[in-house]
Amino acid sequence: MVYTVQFSAAADEDLERLFDFVLQRELESESGDLEIPERALQAIKDGLGFLKSSPFACRKVGDSPFVRELVINFGSAGYVALFEIVGDSTVIIGAIRHQREDDYH
Repeated sequence: MVYTVQFSAAADEDLERLFDFVLQRELESESGDLEIPERALQAIKDGLGFLKSSPFACRKVGDSPFVRELVINFGSAGYVALFEIVGDSTVIIGAIRHQREDDYH
């Protein structure tokens, strides 16, 4: 089965926020690598591609078997995507955060 992956408005905002954070960090660094923000965004998108085939393989969050998290490796940390499996063929990304953030925004 192939699932359709959709982004909530909050998840879209999270992607922009995460990209902007990495970009600003690299701009302020003496050895800044301006390719890192693009590579981070691509790592997130590639990781979310896993959900098209195996969303139930991710760890559950809370009591619902349909709300789950996906850990996405990137560099020394990475990202975590909160999502919900809706119906028979849809995954909705609710939020994305960096692993070192306190919680979802």
